[in-house]
Amino acid sequence: MAAMDLFGRRWALRILWELRAGPLGARALLARCEGLSSSVLYQRLRELTSSGIISPSVDGYELTQLGTALGHALRPLDEWAITWAQEQEHDDQEPPPGDPPDPGTRRTTAVRAAQDSVRGA
Repeated sequence: MAAMDLFGRRWALRILWELRAGPLGARALLARCEGLSSSVLYQRLRELTSSGIISPSVDGYELTQLGTALGHALRPLDEWAITWAQEQEHDDQEPPPGDPPDPGTRRTTAVRAAQDSVRGA
């Protein structure tokens, strides 16, 4: 349960996502995570470091072996999320003229924003 608490904290998974390709410094992480404050970044970096998921490096911060294993474990969730988002987008097609809009279609904008955020777009 402690892991779910840590990963459920805002920006924690995004920071790990950004570190998946290699080490990054704090400035690079701030640039890639639009809206992330430096105080929250440094708090998450401390938490992730103390839990053994990332470690400081010459180039900033990098995933440890444990952090890399976590990335592999989360890959199926990422694949599921992409499929789910595509289905939501498909469900969000414009209704035929005269049909009332489906209130559930408002999700697509949020889904697209989440995908862009995760992919660093």
